[in-house]
Amino acid sequence: MPGTNLLEPPRKGSEARFRDGFGQRFIVTVDTEEEFDWNAPLAREAHGVAAIPALRQFQQFCEGFGVVPTYLIDWPIACSANAPRAIGEAVTAGRAEIGVQLHPWVSPPFEEEVSEFNSYAGNLPYALERAKFRSLQDRIEQAFGVSPRIYRAGRYGLGPRTADILTEFGMAIDTSVRARFDYSGTGGPNYRNHPLRPYWANSDRSLLELPLTTVYWGPLRQMGNVIYPHLWRAPSMRGVLAKTGLLERIPLTPEGVTVQEALRGVDIAIDEGLPILVFSFHSPSLEPGHTPYVRNEDDLDSLYGWWRTLFLHLQRRGVKSTSVADIMSSVTLA
Repeated sequence: MPGTNLLEPPRKGSEARFRDGFGQRFIVTVDTEEEFDWNAPLAREAHGVAAIPALRQFQQFCEGFGVVPTYLIDWPIACSANAPRAIGEAVTAGRAEIGVQLHPWVSPPFEEEVSEFNSYAGNLPYALERAKFRSLQDRIEQAFGVSPRIYRAGRYGLGPRTADILTEFGMAIDTSVRARFDYSGTGGPNYRNHPLRPYWANSDRSLLELPLTTVYWGPLRQMGNVIYPHLWRAPSMRGVLAKTGLLERIPLTPEGVTVQEALRGVDIAIDEGLPILVFSFHSPSLEPGHTPYVRNEDDLDSLYGWWRTLFLHLQRRGVKSTSVADIMSSVTLA
């Protein structure tokens, strides 16, 4: 429904409900994107796609645990013939799913200046954001032969009219809201007051918001949303609070989060009754040397060990893997 603004916290009564027996589930989302220098200014051309073949190993790893990963694909990946070679058969067979991830600086049409502000797609003029989304969606459909139904804005960069674009082109789920994070210091969105639970983004319930899962841990966790926004003035205090066990913010990702921290985060999310735990990470981390998190083979082994430990823990806690198709068939409109 036109007028929905995903930058704003949802209205009262919009929390999504799921059919009886759905229980608690988890979904693995992969920001499937080009490799680039994370310390350099963004550029249209300075990137590679060498890590794409590593998706095949991760796919096989997930299948061993009965997990259906969701690959959120951007333009350089969609344009590489190696992408459908790596995961196309799994997508066709339903053992994996694909979605759209818009990195505007590498996604045509190229009409805007490349800048940090414009790297948040929602900051672009509506017509340009729409054109970039449509081109990318079409390219993904051509590459994989299926229509993606889930979207994540690169850098979590939603805009005031992104929901209009998503509903126009048949997206069922947005998963761009990174609850408990604030990117307004660099011109991006502020999701500090957005909820963790899935909610309907519009009044006609045609677009479901699936926020990424981040929890607070420690005795001060009930005050996390009050304390954390002030820590930008004294970032060293974050480490002090975490080391003393008073307060820690834990996103469910293997990138920068230890397995022990992630296990605590998962247990908090489960105990708080979240219906869906949303995990995420960047696909270039599947090959050493492309991200700060995986610099060598030992780091890569640790990443797979992280996932193995989490998958086994989720099994023990009775939390099953889910998928976009499963979520949309299980969410109720009542």
